[in-house]
Amino acid sequence: MTQMPILAPESFQRRLLAWFDVHGRHDLPWQRERTPYRVWVSEIMLQQTQVATVIPYFERFMARFPDVGALAAADQDAVLHQWTGLGYYARGRNLHKAARHIVAEHGGELPVHSLEALAALPGIGRSTAGAIIAQSTGRRAVILDGNVKRSLARLHAVEGWPGRTAVARELWALAEHYTPAERLADYTQAMMDFGATLCRRGIPQCQRCPFADVCRAHARGEERRFPESKPRKALPTRTTCMLLLRDAEGRVLLERRPPSGLWGGLWSLPQFDDTAALRAWLDVHAPEARLDASWTPFTHTFSHFRLEVTPQPATIGTLDAVGEARRWYDPDAPDRIGLAAPVKALLSRLTTFTLEGSPAP
Repeated sequence: MTQMPILAPESFQRRLLAWFDVHGRHDLPWQRERTPYRVWVSEIMLQQTQVATVIPYFERFMARFPDVGALAAADQDAVLHQWTGLGYYARGRNLHKAARHIVAEHGGELPVHSLEALAALPGIGRSTAGAIIAQSTGRRAVILDGNVKRSLARLHAVEGWPGRTAVARELWALAEHYTPAERLADYTQAMMDFGATLCRRGIPQCQRCPFADVCRAHARGEERRFPESKPRKALPTRTTCMLLLRDAEGRVLLERRPPSGLWGGLWSLPQFDDTAALRAWLDVHAPEARLDASWTPFTHTFSHFRLEVTPQPATIGTLDAVGEARRWYDPDAPDRIGLAAPVKALLSRLTTFTLEGSPAP
């Protein structure tokens, strides 16, 4: 059943913006020069990532790729190198793909004149397109990111998981109802700040909330029940062996992951289902390699499964050309390439190498 708004739009906006003017975030890097490009990059980085984490990545990314043309002209390795450690790497691949589309189809300018054209670009979608338009042009556009979904679901005690079509439709209607025609950049930032700093996941700060007197979840004492979570399934566990094959110069063999799927387009250690498959590969490609004792397994958790990784060191004197999908990587003079986060952590454990033993402590 559709919820009635808790306040008239003008009253809601007045309360929210009064709070934002005092307590909101006004000096974020992408606010200092609100071009469509800068806002776009920040919004993509902020998907599923906190502001404090994003800031240094954003500043480095802007220094390396100051405009759409620079981003489109770069190769994918350069882009993913700047993304390494930020996670959810499909965002970086889609950002790069979208930049090339913008150059080819839109004359190098984001199509902020059209919500539909903007939302159709890889990795953007309806809410992100609204945020880009509202913050970079000041035109009216509606957003419904995770922070806004959580806030509206609590304020109205909206039943159901927001991923369900009917629930999402109801939240979009509420977001549309409250969105003003003026101060769009501030209002959009205010909605995101409100969800990130007050109406937080976990324990919201209801004692400081400008809507505490009208919030339906708060009136029930059920703030933490809203929004309802996605029905949970036990995370399955997968296993893999990562080959740390090093040559006499201490270089490590890397291979590029397929363009889509797990760590798509990044460079990783060669992966195998088990030690037998790893040995079989070595028998064909590096029969002179010597296996060392495996390192302690560790678990890397993704949103939909856990990956149990067993690092398997091996050494070889020399190895001929490894093909376009493989390369040698020197941990002491690292290339500027995109690396899967667990692989970067493993490589960081390596120091100058000798054939006589393991990495120095």
